[in-house]
Amino acid sequence: MKKLALAAVLSVAATTAFAGNLEEPVVEPVIVEEDTAGTGAGWIVLIMLAALAAVAAAG
Repeated sequence: MKKLALAAVLSVAATTAFAGNLEEPVVEPVIVEEDTAGTGAGWIVLIMLAALAAVAAAG
C-alpha cells in the first residue's frame, strides 16, 4: 500500500513539474528589407549647382 501511495504522489508531482513551460519561447526578430529606389534627384541638384557656378563665373 505504501508503494502505491508513493507512486501516486510521485506521478502527481512529476505531471505538475512538467505541465508548464518554464522557459520563455525564443522569438526571432523580423527583419524587413526595403529596396531603396534610386532617383535622379541627386544628379539634378548637381547639374543645377554646376549651371549656377557657370553662370556666376561668366557674370
